[in-house]
Amino acid sequence: MPLAIVRSRGLDGLAAPEVAVEVHLSGGLPSVTLVGLPDTEVKEARDRVRAALINSGFEFPARRITINLAPADLPKESGRFDLPIAIGILVASGQLPAERLNDYEFAGELSLSGELRPIRGALAMVLASGTAERTFILPGDSAAEAALVRREGVLAAPSLLAVCAHLRGEDRLAEAVPGSADAEALHPDLAEVRGQAQVKRVLEIAAAGGHSLLMSGPPGSGKSMLAARLPGLLPPLAPQEALESAAVLSLAGQFRRERFGARPYRAPHHTASAAALVGGGSTPRPGEISLAHHGVLFLDELPEFERRVLESLREPIESGHIHISRAARHAEFPARFQLIAAMNPCPCGFHGDPSGRCKCTPDQVLRYRSKLSGPLLDRIDLNIEVPAVPATALQQAPDGESSARVRERVAAALERQQQRQGKPNARLTTKEIEAHCTPDEAGAALLKQAAQRLGLSARAFHRVQKVARTIADLAGADRIGATHIGEAVQYRRQGN
Repeated sequence: MPLAIVRSRGLDGLAAPEVAVEVHLSGGLPSVTLVGLPDTEVKEARDRVRAALINSGFEFPARRITINLAPADLPKESGRFDLPIAIGILVASGQLPAERLNDYEFAGELSLSGELRPIRGALAMVLASGTAERTFILPGDSAAEAALVRREGVLAAPSLLAVCAHLRGEDRLAEAVPGSADAEALHPDLAEVRGQAQVKRVLEIAAAGGHSLLMSGPPGSGKSMLAARLPGLLPPLAPQEALESAAVLSLAGQFRRERFGARPYRAPHHTASAAALVGGGSTPRPGEISLAHHGVLFLDELPEFERRVLESLREPIESGHIHISRAARHAEFPARFQLIAAMNPCPCGFHGDPSGRCKCTPDQVLRYRSKLSGPLLDRIDLNIEVPAVPATALQQAPDGESSARVRERVAAALERQQQRQGKPNARLTTKEIEAHCTPDEAGAALLKQAAQRLGLSARAFHRVQKVARTIADLAGADRIGATHIGEAVQYRRQGN
């Protein structure tokens, strides 16, 4: 039969629409024509496939070969179509049987020797396929990744020859086996941090409610060290959350099986562009905020980021997703991350130090702090000053609790929130705040007084309520009291 149709999948954001690879052989001068909106990587498949077929002992047809990637209006990228194109040529030329071709979907990049290389987005492809009855044939590493979604119906193939032997019924491919990971062992322990008892308390509150946090303090006070330990205070990802996070990482080619189920922790350098942070490109790809989905995004040296880069965070912090629009492409990625930021109090970092080391002028300090806009700071729930740690504290034995003990209290508080409202406190809407975050009489009076004295905006007012709700949950209290409001206002006041 001079026509063969092989099933595969493309990538469009997190979606993976089905792609039919149609291969037709006809008379005329030998040539290979590839149509269906392919990019450069896909066009280069002609040469890779030719070399792979010849080096695998197959005949490359000396005929006119037309390859159509349907649907035609969906842009095709990456080398994932090498394998289905090669299978299509072999079937169309009669070198492979066509009987069971419709039972499979293929994806994989071919080396010139015929070996299969891993592809980007395998997990997202299988996740998007849902309960499709077709069996996926993927390169070994990609198949192990995809097996996290489907325990059956994913086959691992080392080479083109192995795939062909399977299709002939000679030697069946092995079922892919997912890897395992110890999510808790991947994060450093909070007990390693000396001193900073108040900051550890704020870190626990941030973990228990999913709140954003800004730490301000001199160099070497432990801000980065504390931020790196926040993922270890959070409970392991739920199965669906782990799959969503892994799917986004898979799109960027950064998924690691040994980290499956672990909270992502992203810490981009302050020179990162807006596209690197929110995502972009001619073919939209996820940025750091999406790669931190269900995890932590840590921005160190916050004022050193370009202002327009920081302003791009405002909408995703609120909405939990990012929509990327280009002239010909649109893509939406999840971005439900927990923002942790750190900054120095001034350009030299020692403003307010009793030793008088700071030589920054008031204008320099003002310019430095004004790099952070009011609307952005308004969206940060917790603000805390991180003082320098005395040398005597560094010489003493660890004096704090381990991450495991703190994680137990955090998990209990989050469980209370799930039972009460089905989401963390940081994600409560205005209507839900009125239902679940109303303080008692003494707490309401204190909140009113604080709002008037500090000039809190409506957004800041609601964020104080949400933080107070988290503090009450950690204490096991059903109603928000004055002590909970007072502590929540304290963390808001330090940021004003």
